[in-house]
Amino acid sequence: MIVDRAAGTWRDEMISSLPSILAGGDLMVVNDTRVFPARLVGRRDPSGGGVECFLLSRLESGDWDALVSPGQKLGVGARAVFDDEARAPGVVLHMEIISRGDRGRRTVRFSGNRDRELFQNNSRSLFSAIDALGHVPLPPYIRRADTAEDRERYQTVYAREHGSVAAPTAGLHFDEPLLEALGAAGVSRAGVTLHVGYGTFKPVKVERVEDHVVDPEPYEIPASTAGAIRTTRESGRRVVAVGTTTTRALEHAAAAHGGQVAAGAGVADNFLYPGHRFVGIDALVTNFHLPKSSLLMLVAAFGGRDLVLAAYHAAVAKGFHFYSYGDAMVVV
Repeated sequence: MIVDRAAGTWRDEMISSLPSILAGGDLMVVNDTRVFPARLVGRRDPSGGGVECFLLSRLESGDWDALVSPGQKLGVGARAVFDDEARAPGVVLHMEIISRGDRGRRTVRFSGNRDRELFQNNSRSLFSAIDALGHVPLPPYIRRADTAEDRERYQTVYAREHGSVAAPTAGLHFDEPLLEALGAAGVSRAGVTLHVGYGTFKPVKVERVEDHVVDPEPYEIPASTAGAIRTTRESGRRVVAVGTTTTRALEHAAAAHGGQVAAGAGVADNFLYPGHRFVGIDALVTNFHLPKSSLLMLVAAFGGRDLVLAAYHAAVAKGFHFYSYGDAMVVV
């Protein structure tokens, strides 16, 4: 669905027509993060009871912020073992809970199967073990076990930087032929990296939207991307964000540097809802989002609340698909 903010209209298209919707000289900015198999399934040590550990983010100490189940039974000092001889022969991870948070949240530390060597200073070995043993953290509304195929299907074709627990799903609409067609039409492409966290699924539950807090997510903008954005703006062309995660990174960076997207690392903790004035992007490719989600509020902020909600009503009536593998909306 193409939503035209200036005309206040919408129409149906196929995603393959995107090269004719955008224009030569436009810059498409994508999130090149890569989903890693963040869900570990193992057993308590020494009792043997079942344990699940959902890795959220790696801390500066080398330990991990994680959701651990059964949370009520696993306190500080509890240990677990993760291995799978069928999928990863000889690979073993030992986990110890270092500190305890609320609702199953824990700080955990890993050691490996070579003399229980600590992984704090050897992240490559740790990620290799997690890749071998972990399961792809499919969205909660996909009610089946992950498969080997999900390791690539739940990735964008340009995924590069290892670190997300959920895919930046607007990018799933793109394949190599479409990217080539966009390039042939004069639409260039640049990347940012924002690692998507578990909080991307967190609904807005507060009465006052201003009271909602989004989970912070780290991002990095390369110098080449910042330069391409500056050149695009100077030439009067558009910066087209692919996805809400890309949008948050660009808007956060622009807000931190006087309205200009600058290179460097940051932590996006910005909640974008109607009333926000966008300075980092000019058009948006996104999915259809659920009610009461911060993602829908971001789209409504960019496209205009009344226009976006009217377009959503039309999309529902026409049978457009929502969720990660659903249809796309392009707001211009």
